[in-house]
Amino acid sequence: MSTTENGQGITTNGTEVATLAGGCFWCLEPVFDDLKGVERVESGYSGGNVSDPTYKQVCSGTTGHAEAVQLTFDPSVISYRELLEVFFTIHDPTTLNRQGADVGTQYRSAIFYHSPEQQRVAEQVIADLNAAGVWDDPIVTEVTAFSNYFPAEDYHQEYYQRNAEQPYCQVVVAPKVAKFRKQYQAKLKW
Repeated sequence: MSTTENGQGITTNGTEVATLAGGCFWCLEPVFDDLKGVERVESGYSGGNVSDPTYKQVCSGTTGHAEAVQLTFDPSVISYRELLEVFFTIHDPTTLNRQGADVGTQYRSAIFYHSPEQQRVAEQVIADLNAAGVWDDPIVTEVTAFSNYFPAEDYHQEYYQRNAEQPYCQVVVAPKVAKFRKQYQAKLKW
């Protein structure tokens, strides 16, 4: 739990916290960084059974953690539902424990809800997307009560911003960011 969080996903200054996993956190972080109303994005590990795991431990697939981002956002600017709508457009929520070439439970699609309201919204968004037939296969995103979160090592923070020319960023991250920016221009900070 965030140091300023009250256990219901609301911080002392009225912002809310969301914890989302959708494959490699390098792909998620730059997207949420660009959204109006998102005040902070941090890459880390959530949902596992080892305290303060390392990247190497998480990559082994034995800790139970997923690579995740933890967001602090202003719900008067962007709603939790809107965050989830973006989340579901930037990864494939129909592949179990996999995003592209990244395979393992650490790359699973997961929503770690911080309150009963976040759980309700997550389940409703998934039901709406499945009913709309957005994907050929059903959504397999895990909706689980938030239990823990550990920040990733410093070199993972703002990875895309600092390493945009790196091959993985060029081939995998950049196309996702470009697609997001085109689709959500009205929600961008600039």
